[in-house]
Amino acid sequence: MSRGTFRHGPATEVRSMLGGATPHPLDGVKITTSAEAMDAIAEALDLPGTFGHNLDALYDVLTDLSWLPPGEHALIWSEPSTLRAEDRPAYDAILTVLSEAVADGTTGESFLSVLILTD
Repeated sequence: MSRGTFRHGPATEVRSMLGGATPHPLDGVKITTSAEAMDAIAEALDLPGTFGHNLDALYDVLTDLSWLPPGEHALIWSEPSTLRAEDRPAYDAILTVLSEAVADGTTGESFLSVLILTD
């Protein structure tokens, strides 16, 4: 993957999409609310304890990955359809924040890529 990639794709293509990035899996099978998504993202990326668990805070923390080791870090969201089916506005808002954070272009030694796995 190139620096700051945001991709959708089938789960069978994960290995080829990942390249040398450090994987951070996000199992979306039980994520039905925005709050659950924030908690799961925080756990997957080991976000700092100061993370505010809202969309603005999510954007801020994803554009400053200084707490992670240098290199590419890939958030790999499997089963996003669960949140999409339960709370489409929350899904859309989180997807927008993830996409904007990846596209931000903030420089640093660590950077984020996002893979949204589809069926």
